[in-house]
Amino acid sequence: MQTDFTLGIDIGGTNIAFGLVNNNGEIVYEGNLKTSEVRNPALLPELIEEKLKDHHFNNIGIGAPSSNTFSGMIENAPNLKWGVNIPIVEYFENYFKLPTKLTNDANAAAVGEKLFGAAKDFSEFVVITLGTGLGAGIFINDKVFDGKFGTAGEFGHVMVEKEGRPCGCGRKGCLETYCSATGMVKSIALLSSPNKDTSPLLTLTCPTPQDIFKAAENGDQFAEEIVEFTAEKLGYWLANFACFSNPEAFVLFGGIAKNGENFRQRVDNYTQKNILNLYQGKVKVLSSELHHKNAAILGAAAYAKY
Repeated sequence: MQTDFTLGIDIGGTNIAFGLVNNNGEIVYEGNLKTSEVRNPALLPELIEEKLKDHHFNNIGIGAPSSNTFSGMIENAPNLKWGVNIPIVEYFENYFKLPTKLTNDANAAAVGEKLFGAAKDFSEFVVITLGTGLGAGIFINDKVFDGKFGTAGEFGHVMVEKEGRPCGCGRKGCLETYCSATGMVKSIALLSSPNKDTSPLLTLTCPTPQDIFKAAENGDQFAEEIVEFTAEKLGYWLANFACFSNPEAFVLFGGIAKNGENFRQRVDNYTQKNILNLYQGKVKVLSSELHHKNAAILGAAAYAKY
């Protein structure tokens, strides 16, 4: 039996995905858990082992929001309900007795795109994760940029509106309250529009971004306004982000980015419209090439050996 596998784990606000990855970047086994069902993170290694069905592996990589690469802890993650400082690396190393590395979930996705996806040819790029929250995995000089304390890339918590929408981090007006999956859903209630009262979105008990995109495709003008609002907000701030690291490309990754070329084009249009003349036409906005796979699992596994 082949045992030279790496366990890659992607901890998100909604789902925890995990898989065994071989040296060719192929996921040979995959599973998932609902994050809300994991009440005690110390039990996560055991819960994952139960689903692995006796598969073997020799190291572990974890991608999670608000992660400190250096301390091995998840710190104050607003979309997780596990407490303030979670020693997630310690939990896994104590349970499996295997080397374990932790990185931001967006960094994990960025490593996945670098090795197997849209960023193979880039040394300077940013992966923007558009899931329950919003994060950024930053590559500078062909290396992941971790920052001084191992927590760089919290782009979702750039405050874009003074006294704006409340954020789970405790502040107001953070970018992810507008451009993440949860932000898009919030827009249903918080955006004003003459087309709002007749929108079928208002009849849905638990709407999703997919509902918004589908309604927009079916001609719902209010849904169309939400999609445009989200693309404009994101593109505007990508244009600002370009001034920080001068990337070759932004790669859109995650649930919202899966909704097609039309959304990518809108974000690109607003990015190019607002970008500094110095960078005009030089910074690409791309979609992930790994949406048919699980880039976050691949990236977390790759990071374990990175």
